[in-house]
Amino acid sequence: MSAPRWDVEGRDWPNRAHSRFVEVGRIRWHVQVMGEGPVVLLLHGTGAATHSWRDVAPRLAQHFTVVAPDLPGHGFTSGRPPGGLSMASMARAVAELIAALDMSPSLIVGHSAGAAIALRMVGDGLATPSALIGLNAAVLPFPGLAARIFPTLAKLLFVNPFAPTIFSRIARTPGEVARFLPRATGSRIDVAGVDFYARLFAMSGHCSGAITMMAEWDLPSLKALLPTVSVPVLLLHGAKDAAIPPRDAEVAAKLMPDAEVRLLPDHGHLAHEEQPEMVAALIADFARMRGLFA
Repeated sequence: MSAPRWDVEGRDWPNRAHSRFVEVGRIRWHVQVMGEGPVVLLLHGTGAATHSWRDVAPRLAQHFTVVAPDLPGHGFTSGRPPGGLSMASMARAVAELIAALDMSPSLIVGHSAGAAIALRMVGDGLATPSALIGLNAAVLPFPGLAARIFPTLAKLLFVNPFAPTIFSRIARTPGEVARFLPRATGSRIDVAGVDFYARLFAMSGHCSGAITMMAEWDLPSLKALLPTVSVPVLLLHGAKDAAIPPRDAEVAAKLMPDAEVRLLPDHGHLAHEEQPEMVAALIADFARMRGLFA
C-alpha cells in the first residue's frame, strides 16, 4: 500500500521545522515538538495527522512545550503497536512515545478519537496529566441503528483488502475531498487544510490505518471507564458537528467526576481548524485556571 512520503506529501508540511522521527519499539513516529513550558500533548482524530494542529500548535507553544505525534496508521508514522490499532494499544503506544521523549504531559488535548485515546491513557494509568480537554470527543457508543451498522461496516471494509485502495482512488478525484469534508464534519476549513487531507486520503496506507482504527474501536469499554477519570476535563464541542452529536458531550460529562462542557455554536467537527485562535485561547484559559501556568 502507498504511504505518505516525507519528501513528497510532506514537502511543505505545516510546522515542518519542528518535526522529528523517533523509533520506539515497532513504530517509527513522526512527532512535532515546539515551545517551552509545561508539556501539552495533542492527539489528532481518525483520518487526520499533525496538520490538523497546524495553527493551534504554534499558539499553544507560546505557553507550553507542545508535543504532537501522527498516530500509528496515520500520516508519516509507520509501524503498528502490539495489539494493532485498538484503543488500548494506541493508548499504550502513545504512552511509550512520551516516555521515550522523557516528557510527562501536564495537559492532554485530544480531537475526536484522539480524545478517546487521551481518556483511555488516563483511565488505564498510562498518563497523569493535571487536566484533559476533548475537542468534539468521540467517547460514547454510536446511538441507535448506527451502533449496529457502523462497526459492522468498518469490519467489512477492513477485511476487504481493496477498500483502502478504493477510498484513495476516490479521494484523488478533483474536488472530492473538498466536497466530502463539509458533509462529514459540518465544518468548512481553508483551502490549505483541505489540500493536506487530500494528500493523506490519496494514500492507501493512510486510508488503511483509518479504517483499521475504526474497525477495532471499542467505545462501550471506554464509556465504562469514564467514571474513573478523576482529572478535570473540559469538553469543547461544535454545535454544528455532523459526525458526533453535541449531546454526547453532555452525557459523557455527567459520567465523569469533574467534567464540564462548552458548546461552540457556530462550528462543526473541525472547530480547531475553523477557528484555531479561538480554540487555542480556550485551551490556554482552561490551563491557566487549573494553575498550569501564570
